[in-house]
Amino acid sequence: MKIFLLYFLIINILVFILAGYDKNRARKNKRRIPENTLFFLQLIGGTPGLLTAMLLFKHKTSKTSFIVKFVVILVIQVALIIALLNYKK
Repeated sequence: MKIFLLYFLIINILVFILAGYDKNRARKNKRRIPENTLFFLQLIGGTPGLLTAMLLFKHKTSKTSFIVKFVVILVIQVALIIALLNYKK
């Protein structure tokens, strides 16, 4: 369990930092972090980190396609968690 929590913490810190870095790069009109990288990190457990970065940095919050993809991944994760919790019963 400790390893899982450590993994979860590291993934969320990483995606938070990368989203902040991407926002900084966007302001400077420089090369950006690919959206697929951010979505992959979200998919493997970084949803809270990406959501926090989006809200704190106002990053990608006005881009509808990004929000839709973010929500789809979130819904998939919630469905998987519910399925796993019900499977254990």
